[in-house]
Amino acid sequence: MRVKSGRADRGATSVRAVREHRNDDRHTVVAAVDGQWLVRGKDGRLTAYARHTDGVLRWTETRPGGPEWSGPDLFEIAHLTHLSLAQGADGYVHFLGRRSVPTKDGPPVVDVMHAIQYQSGRALSGWHSLGNPRKNTDQASGMGAPVGTVSPSGLVHFFVRTAAGGVMLRRDDKAGTWESWHNMNARGAEEGIAVTLGLSGAVDLLVQGPGSAMHWRQTSPDGSFSREQDIPVQMAPASVTALETAPGRCTYYWTDPATGGVVAYRLGGWVIPLGGAPAEGPVSVLRAALDGYDCTVLAHRDPDGHVMVAACGTENEAGGLWWSPTGERTGMPPALAIDSMGRVVLGVIGADGAPYIARQNSEPGLAMGPAERL
Repeated sequence: MRVKSGRADRGATSVRAVREHRNDDRHTVVAAVDGQWLVRGKDGRLTAYARHTDGVLRWTETRPGGPEWSGPDLFEIAHLTHLSLAQGADGYVHFLGRRSVPTKDGPPVVDVMHAIQYQSGRALSGWHSLGNPRKNTDQASGMGAPVGTVSPSGLVHFFVRTAAGGVMLRRDDKAGTWESWHNMNARGAEEGIAVTLGLSGAVDLLVQGPGSAMHWRQTSPDGSFSREQDIPVQMAPASVTALETAPGRCTYYWTDPATGGVVAYRLGGWVIPLGGAPAEGPVSVLRAALDGYDCTVLAHRDPDGHVMVAACGTENEAGGLWWSPTGERTGMPPALAIDSMGRVVLGVIGADGAPYIARQNSEPGLAMGPAERL
């Protein structure tokens, strides 16, 4: 699959030469949202999210397909250490944050915070605490970052790693109230959780562990979880992500600690080397139609901050893929999305703390145009 950067073709184009939207030092990004931070709403508009010292920043396309954006809008919430997003079929975006509030004596008070954006560009609901699965303050402060998804019926499922290496699930019910914490009976869980919602409506969960990955599947939409056989593989810390690449089948991607490159894996198959040299964290992946073919697009940043992209036929990684530099640099994980016109969109956080957006152009294959600063 042909992959290239439109900006790289132009050679001398500077990231500061692109059209700039409103931004200032008061709205500097301090961290990327964990996982996918570029989301398409029910109305077709893309929204970009990032963490700020005082809460959450948001930029929204003024119309589907852009190129103009509004924002940034700041939604204040103090003491967030991590934030992830989960979007339902209704378009609602659920914010799941790990909050750590310092205390004068002893460990901080740590809990999960939840808020909802019901429509693109609209205000968020109030933030509500969903608690912590551990009451003991020493164990509670070691809770990991929440990772979640939303079932077709609108029920939020999220998972956290405990300080003791367990995994806990919490979800809301059809009455709109939150169920009690459910112990997934994991041991040795590490930071690195991949949650995937399949077309069937069932959730697939993969959790990194020492020398293996623990695997669960939901028996039915909104149903219980079945523990599957562990996968005996080594993964670099917090590097796993997943994508449903066929009905009921996920492809898992992670960084191989031995080679430093990306690999792909499907149950019952072999680990497939994909090359690259990603920095810490997972690659960003999505499925897209390129030249009429069902393809998988991947993006990561290398140790020097260069953003690299690649594409291949879905479930045809063995046919080869080539990592291409986009011409962008970032200290935070990039994001991928599909806009209302079916174009691949790449989001990066620049060294100046502002988001930049590059879109697929009309050339064959995956050719990306110059990035624009929001």
